[in-house]
Amino acid sequence: MKYKVISVIATVVVLIVSLTANMLPIEGGEARVHQHLTSKQYEEDCDCDGSELCTHLPIVMIDTDGEEIPGKAVEDEDGNEEITLTDEGERMISSEISIIDNSEGNNHPSDSAELTTSSLIRVRGASSRYYDKSSYLLRFTDEDGSYSDEEVMGMDAHYEWVLYGPYLDKTLIRNYMWYNISGEIMEWAPNVRFCEVILNGEYQGLYLMCETVTAGDNCRLSLSDPIGTESGYLLRLDRGSYDGSKNIDTFSVKSYRTKHLIDIKYPRSGSLTDELKFSIQSDFSDFEKALYSYDYDTDDYGYWNYIDVDSWVDYFIINEFTMNYDAVAYSTYVYKDIGGDLKLAVWDFNSVFDNFAEDAYSPDELWLQGRTWYFMLTKDEYFTSEIISRYKQLREGVLSEEYLTDYIDSTLEYLGDAIERNFEVWGYTFDDTEMLIPAKRNLSSYEDALEQYTDMIKQRGDWLDENIDVIRQYSHESKKQKV
Repeated sequence: MKYKVISVIATVVVLIVSLTANMLPIEGGEARVHQHLTSKQYEEDCDCDGSELCTHLPIVMIDTDGEEIPGKAVEDEDGNEEITLTDEGERMISSEISIIDNSEGNNHPSDSAELTTSSLIRVRGASSRYYDKSSYLLRFTDEDGSYSDEEVMGMDAHYEWVLYGPYLDKTLIRNYMWYNISGEIMEWAPNVRFCEVILNGEYQGLYLMCETVTAGDNCRLSLSDPIGTESGYLLRLDRGSYDGSKNIDTFSVKSYRTKHLIDIKYPRSGSLTDELKFSIQSDFSDFEKALYSYDYDTDDYGYWNYIDVDSWVDYFIINEFTMNYDAVAYSTYVYKDIGGDLKLAVWDFNSVFDNFAEDAYSPDELWLQGRTWYFMLTKDEYFTSEIISRYKQLREGVLSEEYLTDYIDSTLEYLGDAIERNFEVWGYTFDDTEMLIPAKRNLSSYEDALEQYTDMIKQRGDWLDENIDVIRQYSHESKKQKV
């Protein structure tokens, strides 16, 4: 096939490039801002009298006027899970957000805020809703209640943000590190900034302000607004939306190719007509029908007519390398603009490198080739060859052991005493032997957490270096049957 002849040439070129790659970031989208390299650095001596929090990190102050933030997961008397709501049955409450981020010098709660805004807020997450340290979804609003786009800590203006509180991740840096590295590899990944949070006057520890996976004006995903029955769109493979009207029955859902649900994240509810919903469902199903057909690797119907192959290869490598086995099951985002190709966006590295609460994962195995769309994609020899060559290229750059080790060390140096402050509040969790199953996986100190993380990165990289080529077995030509 013409496409595959071209692909062989492309693979050779990639291999040549990989031999000359250096330690600079591999190509991605826009220039990535790594907070720990570009922002003011930690200094041991504080420039105040010590009567209040003094930090080089931005401070986010949340005031709910004493009202409890809804969205926590609790169990009722019968042991069933419930998500807390307000007394009026609402999922979000109003709050005031103040962000202190001085361009020079340290930050203190008494300093003037760079940004003060009203915001809707709720607890977010799935299993993390049970944690003592909550993560929050924020939606900034104007006085009239409409959404208000605001710049935050140097990130482009948008109204929707996530305040992620690392709790299960005792290193505190997994999401920060892998969102940024993903942003060096892929066209887009959420921008993030470390900060410290004070809720209703009480210090809550170290947090990460994150862009959400959504579209925006000249920021985040570039998706066109709806035009009749056409629109740029963003889908999520996960547990489905609480708003059932946003869930769609694509081919993979209806044919039980996945046991999970797919919902529309963009266009938003106010723009999502029944006709547009059906159009998006049909468009994505066209890709899935072609992928699961006998013609999935033919010129006329090949999967490459529907997807950005580079995006799907990079997504596979990032999540397989990090052992992020929620990928292509939960928190999986697929997007496409009008007339464009389907691409993937990363989300949630909280559990990577054997940090899943319920299961232990070994660094010497592969998983993602058995998941939904990749089950078919890795049947194609071109796709598996692209994974192998791209992996080897990335191991010469941002996935090299040297790069990753330096990244960890420089991030920890940047955080400074914010780590100690965080565990003055949450240090008791090191005594919890039920967070990770089995109990022997739980770590008793921050030093142990870092050692587990760095050791697992090394083991994973070493094993993949020796075994990445075994992925060819999934696309190996049959000796007994010819099509």
